[in-house]
Amino acid sequence: MNENGNIFALLPLIVFMIFMVGISVFVRNRQAEKNFVGNYFIGNRQLGGFVLAMTTVATYSSVSSFVGGPGMAYSVGFGWIYMAVVQVTAIFLVLGIFGKRVALLARKLDAVTVVDIIRARFQSDFIAAIAAFVIVLFFCGTMTAQFVGGAKLFSAVTGYSYESGLILFGLVVVIYTSIGGFRAVALTDTLCALIMMVGIVLLLYHVLDFGGGFSQMINTLEKSNPEMFEPFSFGNMPWTIYFTQWLLVGICTIALPQSVVRGISYKNTKGLHEAMLIGTIVVGFMNIGINFTGILAHGVLPGTAADYGGVDNIIPTTIVTVMPQSLIGFAIIGPLAASISTISGLLIVASSAIVKDIYMHYKQKNSSEVSPGTLKILSVATTAIIGTIVFVIALTPPSLIWLINMFAFGGLETAFFWTLLLGLFWKKSNKLAAMLSMTGGTVIYCATQAAGFKILNLHQITIGITCSLILFLIGAYFGKPSDEKTLKLFFPDKN
Repeated sequence: MNENGNIFALLPLIVFMIFMVGISVFVRNRQAEKNFVGNYFIGNRQLGGFVLAMTTVATYSSVSSFVGGPGMAYSVGFGWIYMAVVQVTAIFLVLGIFGKRVALLARKLDAVTVVDIIRARFQSDFIAAIAAFVIVLFFCGTMTAQFVGGAKLFSAVTGYSYESGLILFGLVVVIYTSIGGFRAVALTDTLCALIMMVGIVLLLYHVLDFGGGFSQMINTLEKSNPEMFEPFSFGNMPWTIYFTQWLLVGICTIALPQSVVRGISYKNTKGLHEAMLIGTIVVGFMNIGINFTGILAHGVLPGTAADYGGVDNIIPTTIVTVMPQSLIGFAIIGPLAASISTISGLLIVASSAIVKDIYMHYKQKNSSEVSPGTLKILSVATTAIIGTIVFVIALTPPSLIWLINMFAFGGLETAFFWTLLLGLFWKKSNKLAAMLSMTGGTVIYCATQAAGFKILNLHQITIGITCSLILFLIGAYFGKPSDEKTLKLFFPDKN
């Protein structure tokens, strides 16, 4: 570790990480041995409304939400908030559209994962395998971005090395997720979400105090940067960014597997409705609060983002500038909590894709019994191995972390948006439609990303999601209809 690091910033983080591991150990000790898979991967469907809301919020939020987002708000102004406010609807939509539907189906099918439901809907092991592969592939990309972003933030604020931060919070999140499973993830996510909100309030207070108050900071900004009050920021915030970001971080996020799986885990309808309300309020507070703080950072850091090494350095520099040394450690816990909560949520879903969707299904199909002890060891080991692989990749951090994160988001949305939305709500959906949409759409999306090909300078998600829909409709028209047994199971009122 860098001996010149700020020990006041380090101690609260260490206490926080120890507490997170303690929660996972507590959950593990109380976990029933019966139905280990259901307990480990979905918390035995016992999440209440508050915890469901917080774990969904925490998984949806990421280190980019606390670093890249407000950094962009610093650069372009209120236009970034107008764009990002679409995220406020994300929790309400994902739980409102998929929550009850997925929960009812999961109980009928005894499903533990989203892939279980996809396999049952389209009666295809191939589609299920592709879905599991896509989840693991893109989740690893997203987790790498979270590891790297969190470690860089840690280094910038505390003065300790990048590797020290990665070891401190990276290994801890792998350990507590591996030990405690989904329920530990849900409880630690709840704590992380609460910490995020406290961190935002703390940082906003000190930014306002440092800059001389709200009125003075806004008046100064109006005189020095009038473009920041205009929706398109005098050309810095074109309509193409509005449109593609509304797709990437708004509308299409409703079908992200890590969000949809929350619908399998809640206890009752009352809890679902509570989660929709609480989650929407919390996301709105966090999203607007941190981006508004990014704009107000002009009262602390005059000039442009380039003067401070780019947009990703605005919030870390602001924290170091305005916060007392004794509080820096508490302020940084919020952004790091966003990072580790996202990693833990993705990690448990990626692990379930391998253990439940591939290994257990293969064994059951071949009439082979899997002992509870073997399942326990395999589940914990798989979670730990995936996390360790991503951790090792992050030791030599790739560049363009923001792009990697958005690439992974777009890939998941292209693969699952129409497959889940039309598959669960349109009885004419069939196996060929899902196969063409998921495989063809994802390949086209990745190819256009690799080639740098865009239409009207829009992000490639527009190409991926459009091609995915076209391929789905082609498959629905030419493919064999789903059998009556499946239709009666998924659409009982329509048959």
